[in-house]
Amino acid sequence: MALSKDVRPHPLRARRARPPASGEVKPPSPASREVKPPSPASGEVKNWGFSTRALHIGQGPDPATGAVVQPIHMATTFAQQGVGKHKGFEYGRSGNPTRQALEECLAALEDAKHCLAFSSGLGAETTLMLLLDPGDHVVYMEDVYGGTFRLFDKVLKRYGVTFTPVDAADIDAVERSMTPRTRMLWLESPTNPLLRIVDIDAVSEVAHSHGAMVCVDNTFATPYLQQPLHLGADVVVHSSTKYIGGHSDVVGGALMTSNEELEQKLRFHQNAVGAVPSPFDCWLLLRGVKTLALRVERQSQNAMELATALQGNRAVNRVFYPGLDSHPNRGVAARQMRMFGGMVSFEVEDEPTAFRALERLRIFALAESLGAVESLAEHPARMTHASIPSAERQRSGVGDGLIRLSVGVEDVADLIADLESALS
Repeated sequence: MALSKDVRPHPLRARRARPPASGEVKPPSPASREVKPPSPASGEVKNWGFSTRALHIGQGPDPATGAVVQPIHMATTFAQQGVGKHKGFEYGRSGNPTRQALEECLAALEDAKHCLAFSSGLGAETTLMLLLDPGDHVVYMEDVYGGTFRLFDKVLKRYGVTFTPVDAADIDAVERSMTPRTRMLWLESPTNPLLRIVDIDAVSEVAHSHGAMVCVDNTFATPYLQQPLHLGADVVVHSSTKYIGGHSDVVGGALMTSNEELEQKLRFHQNAVGAVPSPFDCWLLLRGVKTLALRVERQSQNAMELATALQGNRAVNRVFYPGLDSHPNRGVAARQMRMFGGMVSFEVEDEPTAFRALERLRIFALAESLGAVESLAEHPARMTHASIPSAERQRSGVGDGLIRLSVGVEDVADLIADLESALS
């Protein structure tokens, strides 16, 4: 594949890390503010598995009381010993011990040097996008979350940033979309809601050859199934509301990176913009992430069985799931991901058929959001992706008969029976 001869050095990309050997994990970088018990020695941490890190990085025991659960620090301001002399914290927006614990834990799970926590996924996205200047150009995966599209199309365009949708599964299409003003390639993989898969490594090479940073929304995959920073991405985005929280009771977002310059800029903007989570929200996310691996494994297993069952249902025209042999990018998904995830989408004949099926579900709740322990179903064209114009939705393949499922941890036989009854 021929690349542009006018190749500019990429100012933000750090040297790509080689994926760790099986069972080997690099320790997170030391926190800039030391307020917790010291993290375990590097020699120990690098051999810890995912679930061990989820339970122990950034978390108790509390040195003051011995409590095994991370305490919630609700203070909005912190006493100083003198002007400019403090114990690492000054004001709640700028930093909080509970938030720092969450950031350290999530960085370790994504195998990143740095994590920044936010009050929502879109708060994280907005803070990241504020690094761009008027006239900058962004190429983004066309099958993108509706809230991301709304932020791009209805908000940021007003400030002179331009956007081009592309099928990022087509590497040549990504190459053709690059311009001298392209500063960012925005990816989802798997995408929302069509579960498309992008070869993150390949398209990152294209973006970096044009001096653009690569951002990957890893919400659907979770850090347990996929780590884009090992595939060439510069920054990873999460709506931690979803799988990281896992219980439909907290809203949050996160950015992860191993690039020092990018982290410093983001840290400044995190404080300046102020879209930060409350201490209690951070505590809930720390609680939720402890079972992330267990939940995602069960959800992925259920989703695989459910997608297979849907393929045999006469009322279903098409099933979208990267674990199926019929998925055009199954090979890429198998290479990039540990399992294929807990999201399944399928298409029925038309909108009335979709509405009728959704209304007849008994176990699946008709609700937006995803990634929690309970199973959810929704209609993207009228719900999560309603902000995308109809013509744009149809062009990217989000039809009126599409139903998106977030598969929970229930008994899979009950989930299959619920869908078969609703579709009968």
